[in-house]
Amino acid sequence: MKITSASFVKGVLGTDAIINDTSKPQIAFVGRSNVGKSSVINAIVNRKNLARSSSSPGKTREINFFLINEQFYFVDLPGYGYAKVPDKEKEKLVKHIAWYLFEAVAPIALVFVIIDAFVGPSERDLEMIKALTQGKVPFVVLGNKIDRVNKTARPRQIKEIIAKIGDVSFIPLSAEKKERIDIVLQKIAEAL
Repeated sequence: MKITSASFVKGVLGTDAIINDTSKPQIAFVGRSNVGKSSVINAIVNRKNLARSSSSPGKTREINFFLINEQFYFVDLPGYGYAKVPDKEKEKLVKHIAWYLFEAVAPIALVFVIIDAFVGPSERDLEMIKALTQGKVPFVVLGNKIDRVNKTARPRQIKEIIAKIGDVSFIPLSAEKKERIDIVLQKIAEAL
């Protein structure tokens, strides 16, 4: 698959017609704050600043929609679990994300759960993986920042991550170095 066009459409805070637009499938991106969701999206579309990260992790509240190839949406969900955000705000974000993934009638073709491959999955990441599995929502776990792991230590780190996340599809990658983005594009093509 080749991405030929990508544009920001809108950010939404609650219900909106775009969420229920069944004419275009949605590929959602979810992960904790500061994991590199924006970098992954930008690497996939081969653009520097399509998706922008907030200057303060945990500050993005909106669900951002990007139209890709005029045929489907990338949906960038707010990051979860940032330590400096008050617990009340964290819970609000988690509820917003859960609402989109499990209650809204969004035509979700695939969810990419982005984890930090250097530090491994957080408790929230594992909760998200469990919820998607139970909700029968198709997903793939992307281990971003694998380039930060020493090459000789990578096989062990990948094995440890797989032991924690279970028997799910996992792709270690580097958004910064664009390593294995081709495999991510292949997963998107298969989902559509």
